[in-house]
Amino acid sequence: MTRYIIEGAQVFDGEQLIGVRTVEVEGPLIVAVGGPVPAAAERVDGSGATVLPGLIDAHTHADLETLGHALRFGVTTELDLFSFPHTMEAVRRAAAERTDIADVRSASVGVTAPGGHPTQLRGNQNDPELPTIARPEDAARFVDERIAEGADYIKVLIESGKTLGKGVPVIDTGIVRAAVAAAHDRGRMVIAHALTIEATRQALAAGADGFAHLFIDGPCTPDLVEALTAGGVFMIPTLSTLASITNQHAGAGLAHDSRVTGRLPQAWTDNLSGDFNTFPAGDFDAALAAVKAMHAAGVPILAGTDASHLGAPGMAHGVSLHGELRLLVRAGLTPTEALRAATSVPATTFGLDDRGRITPGARADLLLVDGDPTTSITDTLSIRDVWRSGSRTAR
Repeated sequence: MTRYIIEGAQVFDGEQLIGVRTVEVEGPLIVAVGGPVPAAAERVDGSGATVLPGLIDAHTHADLETLGHALRFGVTTELDLFSFPHTMEAVRRAAAERTDIADVRSASVGVTAPGGHPTQLRGNQNDPELPTIARPEDAARFVDERIAEGADYIKVLIESGKTLGKGVPVIDTGIVRAAVAAAHDRGRMVIAHALTIEATRQALAAGADGFAHLFIDGPCTPDLVEALTAGGVFMIPTLSTLASITNQHAGAGLAHDSRVTGRLPQAWTDNLSGDFNTFPAGDFDAALAAVKAMHAAGVPILAGTDASHLGAPGMAHGVSLHGELRLLVRAGLTPTEALRAATSVPATTFGLDDRGRITPGARADLLLVDGDPTTSITDTLSIRDVWRSGSRTAR
């Protein structure tokens, strides 16, 4: 069994910077943090670097290729929030067996209306027929079918198309309530897609556990902050997506970063450089202010990008999470708080107790970066090494 020590690096343990510590790994697990160094162990020099838990992207749409891209940039787990079981089954199996791609959890397909979102965005994807719900009494069956497909949690899509450039049928409030109730009865968490204030309030009233997007059609009023706090929900703001929708060119800056250049296929670099630009009237600064207000009120903020397939411009798996961390800091989180949003906070929120922290017994999903990202968040892209389940990835 492989045994090695990362020494000389300061350690961000998922919650805080704890100073220079040795991190001992045996097989797939962290076995010690600090303490004596075994003479027989291989040594990895971490001088001048910081070792972090592998990053968790709390909102993606994954496949085998892009899980490889994610791991290349230190994202060791992706939380897929809409996928088709005929492809995701093989992806999940591969992620469970291999260490050269990121791990993945999935919602399978989401709850949507007939003809509803995301059909308007997937015309060229050769999708199978999308299961939908037209009546509240069908919600329990729908949830049971998703669980049978292996869904780790349930997604509901409350989307009119207002911010995405094309109107679509919106799911009925009664169906949303029934789906949430059915999911909770079966021990599954519910994450709501809601890009407008109205949809956000609808999901809150239905009892959703968290949000896959922040709204982009108006400011966050104090009463809405209070309602989100009282609802005990979490927020994955996907500022990267909101930037793309409102034509902020956030991805283009990443695409031209020397630490990214040449490390993605050209098609993905081009995709990262683009923008949706479907809602230029959206106020991106208001979205940043909303994240700051929610965070100050105690709403858990999780880092997620909505990185998807080619044709969803402005994002790329792995690299976009580094951009998301920068945007969270721009919104008012400290670098340490932003790092928590991509490590311990999503691990706790989604019940992934074996990752998101550097502690004995945790999976050795690790990221070693030059510099100190708790001081300068842009240092997360200065990647020296990545390990998944103790296995060092090819650089």
